[in-house]
Amino acid sequence: MPVHRPAPTLLTGLLVLLFAALAPVPAHADASGPAVPARGSAYMGMGVLAHDGRSGTPKTDLATQAEGVDVASYQGDVSWSTLLGSGVRWAYSKASEGTYYTNPYFAQQYNGSYDVGMIRGAYHFATPDTAGGAAQADYFVDHGGGWSKDGRTLPGVLDIEWNPYGASCYGKSKSGMVTWITDFLNRYKARTGRAAVIYTATSWWTDCTGNYSGFGSTNPLWIARYASEVGTLPAGWSTHTMWQYTSTGPTVGDHDKFNGAVDRVVALANG
Repeated sequence: MPVHRPAPTLLTGLLVLLFAALAPVPAHADASGPAVPARGSAYMGMGVLAHDGRSGTPKTDLATQAEGVDVASYQGDVSWSTLLGSGVRWAYSKASEGTYYTNPYFAQQYNGSYDVGMIRGAYHFATPDTAGGAAQADYFVDHGGGWSKDGRTLPGVLDIEWNPYGASCYGKSKSGMVTWITDFLNRYKARTGRAAVIYTATSWWTDCTGNYSGFGSTNPLWIARYASEVGTLPAGWSTHTMWQYTSTGPTVGDHDKFNGAVDRVVALANG
């Protein structure tokens, strides 16, 4: 015998709409667009492929350019002995992001590279839309980004690049971005005595700072470009110190060249 169900009432329909509206948005997704990464998951060079692409790798005869790597939490525990055996001599590990995240693998990565004989350093992924530059510099120094003159510890790096969580320039004007970067750099130097390295890409720097030229005489440049040549540098720098040239290198993807042999890496460590 067929079961007769009552027709939906207006109240029923309203309840359905209410429950749909209250349903949680999936984690790390934008309700009006594609998924975005979770806060804290950003890493050095995250936006390079999407914005600048890839056009080759450096020539293989750059013997005077010491090989390095940069790592973050998504790479987990790193096989430092394997990397050392392949010729890697220096490494940077992500320490922090904003004022809300520290890398849970930082100790293994930062100390592990040091323990096998590499020269190591730490970097901070900047999120200028979440806190001021000075506050983020303090957070970085307090969570692994300090410096000591032991010949094996490199100055900290400000990783300032495309925003993986929203607008590429973090909602800041060009002058506002320059002010934010200045505040970070000034506080970092006041806390450590060292000028922080700036990691960026020329295209981002041009778009988001107006190609500001004021840091070239004080802060070493780590340029991001996945190509056979470094290419055009941001204004103010006549040369680069480091070059992230690929995200698909051996053992860990992100590989770098130092603009000089290992003795120059040691010189930067010593200040």
